[in-house]
Order: sequence, then C-alpha cells, then structure tokens
Amino acid sequence: MPEQPKTANVVSAIGFVRANDRDVRTGLVGYVTCVISDTLQLDGITLRVTADRRPTLSFPTRTDARGRKHPYVRPIDDDARQAIEAAVFDALGIDPEVGL
Repeated sequence: MPEQPKTANVVSAIGFVRANDRDVRTGLVGYVTCVISDTLQLDGITLRVTADRRPTLSFPTRTDARGRKHPYVRPIDDDARQAIEAAVFDALGIDPEVGL
C-alpha cells in the first residue's frame, strides 16, 4: 500500500478568526482552532507572518513568575511542526510559497 503524505488526515476540522487591523499591521493575521486527526482540538494557535511575508504558526504558552515561557501544546519536533503547518495552511487555502 502506498504511504500517505504526512499531512493526510492531520487536520480534520479548522476554524479561523481574523485579527483586528492594528494587530494585522504588526504581523498577527489571526487565530486558528483545529482538530488534529479527529482526536485533539487545539485552540489559541496564532497565524503570523514573518518579516519576509511567510506564514507561520505560534502555539499558546504561559509565562511563569520568572518570565519563562512554557507551551501548553507544541509539535514534538521540526518535522511535526512542518506537517502541522502544511496541513493547517492547506485547510485555510494558504500557499506558503506565495506568502501572505
């Protein structure tokens, strides 16, 4: 049986809320909610653009009393991050090669 691409069935549901105009000017595009493989809902993910206009996702964190950030959820490695980003971008109709 042929191997499915890593992004197949990663995002089974997606929601998006656009950021306000002021935040958009600073690189925040909006907020993503998604369901991963019909089993885990992720909320509070932000869609941002880099200085060179590439889309990227940021995962929610909390800041402790010493100012250190601790993620609530995060991809386990760069391959997982790329697979999740590719699946989310595909579900939102974003072509990362074109930029935002």
